[in-house]
Amino acid sequence: MDLAYIPSPSTGVIDLGPIPLRGYAFCIIIGVFVAVWLGNRRWIARGGRAGTVADIAVWAVPFGLVGGRLYHVITDYQLYFSDGEDWVDAFKIWQGGLGIWGAIAFGAVGAWIGCRRRGIPLPAWADALAPGIAVAQACGRWGNWFNQELYGRATDVPWALKISEGPNRVAGTYHPTFLYESLWCIGVALLVIWADRRFKLGHGRAFALYVASYCAGRAWIEYMRVDEAHHILGLRLNVWTALIVFVLAVVYFVISAKVRPGREEIVEPGEPEAPDAVDAGGVEDAESGDAKSEDAAVESDAAAEADASKTKDAAETAKG
Repeated sequence: MDLAYIPSPSTGVIDLGPIPLRGYAFCIIIGVFVAVWLGNRRWIARGGRAGTVADIAVWAVPFGLVGGRLYHVITDYQLYFSDGEDWVDAFKIWQGGLGIWGAIAFGAVGAWIGCRRRGIPLPAWADALAPGIAVAQACGRWGNWFNQELYGRATDVPWALKISEGPNRVAGTYHPTFLYESLWCIGVALLVIWADRRFKLGHGRAFALYVASYCAGRAWIEYMRVDEAHHILGLRLNVWTALIVFVLAVVYFVISAKVRPGREEIVEPGEPEAPDAVDAGGVEDAESGDAKSEDAAVESDAAAEADASKTKDAAETAKG
């Protein structure tokens, strides 16, 4: 008898009148808003303008959604293009199925386009957004809870996830890998924020730290899952992906620190002049004003002397 477990929702959809509110989509939307909000605060702290993060996110988010779905459909093509399956289901994103690897890759392309249009360095924008992306993933993973998917091996631990009978799943209690990854992502966000404040990370290194940290957790969490997946040399495809991306992120971090140490001084063009420059300008203007005042005083004295001389000549003439 199970004394404690995490219950699963009886349904992943709440009908608000004629509008169906799907838990999976709701979690993703909440994650996007949190990421933009946190990224905006960090961008302003770096010297950028309010609203820039949201403007670029308009490009990054759609690209990310398309990339995430493409990665899922390509790596799990048998779910949509095998005999007896309906390929139209590949477009039903609300039923679950977004690969973070494709989402980040395509999202980066969209962000690059947005950054180029604003004349902003992509690495600086990525550094500002990195913790927010981790928090967005933490929120998005709860969408898997609504859909009762992507759980781990069977277990009887007190925090086990109870799964009901349904298509492609057997009722029982399993490891809540969605919860493990959600908590791990929160830890990644806190790690990046701390490291960025402590070491002044720049030129994409905060983002690289996020990627490496996430991949480290994703590798062992992925190893616990029991859903169908392709295997290479005995390991799930996503485990290999996590390992490869982890290595690439670490290599980038190390090389970047050697080639471009420190942090960007200017992250967004067109910002107001620094206070020192304004003060210098004010001093110059004051000095210029003093010089003009002195010239005016000299001219006034000369004019007064000329008038006095004329008056004296006129008096002498009248006297004579």
